[in-house]
Amino acid sequence: MVQYTVSVIPGDGIGPEVIAQGIKVLNSVSEAMSFELNWMKYPYGADHYIATGELLPETALEQIGKHKAMYMGAVGDPRCPEGILENGILLALRFYFDQYINLRPVQLMDGVSTPLKDKTAKDIDFLVVRENTEDMYIGLGGRVKKGRSRQDLQLLRKLYKIKLGLDIDSDHEEIAYQLMVISRRGAERAIRYAFELARQTGRRKVTSVDKANVLTYAYGFWREIFNKIKQDYPDIETEFNYVDAVTMWFVKNPEWFRVVVTPNMFGDIITDLGAMIQGGLGVAAGANLNPEGTSMFEPIHGSAPKYKGLNRANPVATIMAGSLLLETIGEKKAARTVENAVREVLKRRKILTPDLGGTSTTSEMGEAISSTVREIAPSL
Repeated sequence: MVQYTVSVIPGDGIGPEVIAQGIKVLNSVSEAMSFELNWMKYPYGADHYIATGELLPETALEQIGKHKAMYMGAVGDPRCPEGILENGILLALRFYFDQYINLRPVQLMDGVSTPLKDKTAKDIDFLVVRENTEDMYIGLGGRVKKGRSRQDLQLLRKLYKIKLGLDIDSDHEEIAYQLMVISRRGAERAIRYAFELARQTGRRKVTSVDKANVLTYAYGFWREIFNKIKQDYPDIETEFNYVDAVTMWFVKNPEWFRVVVTPNMFGDIITDLGAMIQGGLGVAAGANLNPEGTSMFEPIHGSAPKYKGLNRANPVATIMAGSLLLETIGEKKAARTVENAVREVLKRRKILTPDLGGTSTTSEMGEAISSTVREIAPSL
């Protein structure tokens, strides 16, 4: 029997509850299809940080890196300084393992409501490929104020070729700056991944999102690279959208999109809009991929501390992230089985969590999907 080891960080808030249901469903499909999943759990999150001051040690990263996939709940807790868990755990994982692709399916499933009038499952079915390690998230920036500002301001003037007009001797004058960085390697591998995905899935159109009309250096570079790569894919239709325009078209005509590729910052924003039009954060899954290394699979929602322990969070996003996990480790038939089971449960509308208009619990939804996996697996 084939065995896979999967690292797990359940995380904070509702994270452990939804991860438990994801593991239940993935165990069901592995049993039905004769492979084995071994779960290696790690304690990192708010409780561990408060107790020990430790976020994510190098030893844990080395252990996680021995395996192809990890399953992530959610991190974030009001007891901790803002951003410390997200940066020290979530972003640390993405950067350490060079998870340069964030893949976000935006797919409305039958039985789930969308706020878009007259749109159905056939209209909302596209994939967003977000470059996941560069742009504003590279972490280059700082603050400039009286006492240490003259040299810094000279540098900034050179960078931006403008006079900032600041009185550097004023006690009140201070600026903060954050630099975006797009490398040729980073853009090329994300854009090429999007084209390959369009071919593999039969979605023969790739839309590039940027803001090259205003941020000409960085996003003009992104567009230049896209134009070069598209020449290798003459069978794929291409188009450009500015990020402000794409937010309108996601709402008005989501059926136009097949595969969308975007730099990091814009991808962070438009994928949340995508989540809303597919029915909300409770059904929106994500994958942070390094196709040559260790990838991480998670729901895109946060830890929602106010719902912790109430058994009312929707585990569908986590379960669908588990389907992406199975796809990545090579269990494609099992991945389709999990996705089909989710679709069947939602279509029946007998078991629905509060965010979907029902009264079912987290565990009831997980059990319904797990049971459906066992029902349909023998026929596939």
